[in-house]
Amino acid sequence: FALANEVPKLFKEANVLYWAKSLLQFTYDFIDRCLLSSSHQDRPHIPRVRFVEAGLAFAYDQEPQGLASFLLEELIAGDDVFQKFIHNMDANPLLDEDESGYDFALFLAFTQHVQYVKTGGLAIISDYQGTPTEFNIVCGYVPTNFTLQAVQNY
Repeated sequence: FALANEVPKLFKEANVLYWAKSLLQFTYDFIDRCLLSSSHQDRPHIPRVRFVEAGLAFAYDQEPQGLASFLLEELIAGDDVFQKFIHNMDANPLLDEDESGYDFALFLAFTQHVQYVKTGGLAIISDYQGTPTEFNIVCGYVPTNFTLQAVQNY
């Protein structure tokens, strides 16, 4: 891609990641408030996931052809298998009930439900992919059409 075409796309990608992080935090705030107000003694295990850290980088050179831009993302390290849990075209987990990680995928579907209801249907995080271990990485996001249009017009 030409730099003039690439930079706006990368800014858009970084901006969507910023809002997706906020939406995920909003979801955890809702879950935490529900748990605090519950009278049940047994607390369910709530997976704590996050998006990769990312930033824009620009490489400059004396020659115009040497200019480049990149979206740098945190390395996903570890022995866990990187997998897709929920596809962006379907809110159901991609895993079958008997597969490892299904409960985690079901939790991610629950987060989508909370996001949809709490934003009045304006935004959800979708296309969840990453590793199923706690405090590890989940990346991928697709806001609903209204939000996507707002981001694209930014």
